[in-house]
Amino acid sequence: MNYESMKFFYAFSCAVLCLVVLSPTLAAIVTFPEGQKFSELGILGPNHMLEGYPFSISTNELCKVYLDLSNYMGGLEYYAVYVKLRNQSEPLPDPEAGLPSSLEPIFQYRIFLMDNATWEREFSFSFEDVSFEGNVSRVSRLSINGYDVSVNKVAVWDDANSGFYYQLFFELWIYNATASSFQFQKPFVGLWLNVTRPL
Repeated sequence: MNYESMKFFYAFSCAVLCLVVLSPTLAAIVTFPEGQKFSELGILGPNHMLEGYPFSISTNELCKVYLDLSNYMGGLEYYAVYVKLRNQSEPLPDPEAGLPSSLEPIFQYRIFLMDNATWEREFSFSFEDVSFEGNVSRVSRLSINGYDVSVNKVAVWDDANSGFYYQLFFELWIYNATASSFQFQKPFVGLWLNVTRPL
């Protein structure tokens, strides 16, 4: 090894050693860009897969899906998931404007979730009190996770799709400590259900 090579090797070794020794101080001073912060809400079918969702259901038929919530916000978060029921003409949330649906929740979950953690719960439901009169269907009561929930929803027969359609949907809200209240987050997911007449 010649003198120039040894000089380069010595200078390089000194630079690496300085970086190793100073790395804690540099980490405190230099801020690196953070990744995108977000929360993820989804529905899985009865076998924990993206398939097998209930669709055509009859009165008193017990259905089951799984709600799946993941936190990638960078810290502990406090969430609310509001369950709502609508017919085809009632409003959905408007994610572009950041507005939730104006419908009242019929059920809710409250969840504390650590960063990079996932919460999953079985969501079981059945339409317990449904009446049919001509081209109108009325749902008066649902069972959600074993709890009776009073609702008053009417759907008109849909000729194009041959059914009485209702949608169960789930809005994600996150607690804002500054405002001391929950605020709507853009993700929402739902299930379209064709409630059929009993045989």
